[in-house]
Amino acid sequence: MQVYEAPIRDMRFNIYELHEDDGFGDLEGFEDFDEDVTNAILEEANKLCRDVLLPINWPGDQQGCRIENGVVRTPDGFPEAYKQFCEGGWASLGVSEKWGGQGAPHAIGKMVEEMTCSANLSFGLYPGLTGGAMVSLEAYGSEDQKNLYMPKMASGEWSGTMCLTESHCGTDLGLLRTKAVPQEDGSYLVTGNKIFISAGDHDLTDNIVHLVLARLPDAPPGVKGISMFLVPKYLPNDDGTPGNYNNAKATAIEHKMGLKASATCQMSFEDSKGWLVGEPNRGLEAMFAMMNTERVAVGIQGLGVGEIAYQSAVYYAKDRLQGRSLSGVKNPDGPADPIIVHPDVRRMLMTMRAYNEGSRAVSAWVSRALDAEHAAKEPEARERAKDFVALMTPVVKALFTDLGHESAHLAVQVHGGHGYIQETGVEQFARDARIAQIYEGTNGIQALDLVGRKLPDRMGRNLRSFFHPVSQFIEDNGSDANIGKMVGSLQQAFGALQMSTGHIAQKGMKDPEEAGAAATDYLRLLGFVAMGYCFAKAAKIAHAKLEQGTDDEAFYKAKITTARFFFDRLLPPAMAQMMAITSGKASMMDMPEEAF
Repeated sequence: MQVYEAPIRDMRFNIYELHEDDGFGDLEGFEDFDEDVTNAILEEANKLCRDVLLPINWPGDQQGCRIENGVVRTPDGFPEAYKQFCEGGWASLGVSEKWGGQGAPHAIGKMVEEMTCSANLSFGLYPGLTGGAMVSLEAYGSEDQKNLYMPKMASGEWSGTMCLTESHCGTDLGLLRTKAVPQEDGSYLVTGNKIFISAGDHDLTDNIVHLVLARLPDAPPGVKGISMFLVPKYLPNDDGTPGNYNNAKATAIEHKMGLKASATCQMSFEDSKGWLVGEPNRGLEAMFAMMNTERVAVGIQGLGVGEIAYQSAVYYAKDRLQGRSLSGVKNPDGPADPIIVHPDVRRMLMTMRAYNEGSRAVSAWVSRALDAEHAAKEPEARERAKDFVALMTPVVKALFTDLGHESAHLAVQVHGGHGYIQETGVEQFARDARIAQIYEGTNGIQALDLVGRKLPDRMGRNLRSFFHPVSQFIEDNGSDANIGKMVGSLQQAFGALQMSTGHIAQKGMKDPEEAGAAATDYLRLLGFVAMGYCFAKAAKIAHAKLEQGTDDEAFYKAKITTARFFFDRLLPPAMAQMMAITSGKASMMDMPEEAF
């Protein structure tokens, strides 16, 4: 059974308690989003996700998308849910007021994103891709383009896509073949075929705005010859309504492992009219504005799936009767005890809980930095926030999706045989979560980006935005009577991270293959140190609240317990694996290619 109720109390803790002293200072422009308004937003978002999106999640997976008479149809209930989503203002929540949005901070928007991804990940991709397209268009589009398209996309009337991948090129976009031929009126005719296009066509919106990577006739080879074009499904009329069809066609829907209610299309553009976005041959720069936005969003998808997997597993573990507790009967009136009494089940549930709470805490930290990039009062704080976001974007994308996938599989394991069949709905989580580790750049690519670009950038300046607050926290709290042991564990892991950073920097110059081989484990350790920092801070806050007296005693005690579990059971393996690599005991490059 798929069970979900948004963890609003934990979300509020992350927004209002955990990151008060994040070093970014006061932010400007969010004065309307006080605590009362924020709580109301979270409560209403929970109602929508629980009561509207969750009930169509499993049926949507069973039905999937289909093409009827050349039109892509989403599953039953999706058009109605999308209309309700837009009418409630959720499509415009984080959009600038300039385009008709509400201008909510990322600190709130990412929590709502998490809810949507928990309740119905397939549904969440439709508005999610639109938000990413708007980021790119706002940064690189002309004023005419923005004035025409942004308000429609902000309201949810029109949606957006990113069209990169072709059958012969995935990560290596320098191989793409789609062409754009200039016309006398300043437009271009775009021709080519794309695959794996999320929300490429559907019946939820009146128009679809495709951002398409293509080559101009005189473009240089490789990635330096890529431009980006805005290609609408329907050409807008003078009054802004959809006009003539623009030969942007979904030729097929991909047959996927999961996310079956998300229309992932093979797209054909045949002399489709488009307009250049940004400068010629600099399309990757424009597309990566969207790509980096989507990478953080994909990380939130992993967290969202992890949360619903955890809640569904807890529900089942409390209800399913099997065997007796090792320490004595806990359910004397029943034929057996609920499986939640068994140590291995509790281990799995605690692992999922720690993954989710740790990811949510780091997400809130990064979200605060995303807001501070543009809204911090001090220029130094804006720069520090920008550095932090650059460093953490590949970590959020890769680590959260890895952990979300692990949690989905743990949920199946908790359910046993009933998890492996479709009726309980938890196997859907495992299938849906899997793609998040692949798209927007595989997690291996994220790790290479971290060690190859983000670490050496400007002599390691990005790292300082992370290392400094962690180091200061360790120095200030090492002798704390309540959390000193946790801080000691954090210090040990932080030391391993610093040593690994030096190892990778040295290897990167002498033996880049070994540096690349260490990248994935390095990313995981960095992410776990970030989680450990957040868990230790959370435990400190919780102890203080309990000493002062609080009505939320159960919540704060649970925070401390989860933090202890993380430090005792989850952090040490990540540290040990990285240390094995840096010591040369776990080289992956010794085997010659012909041996495989």
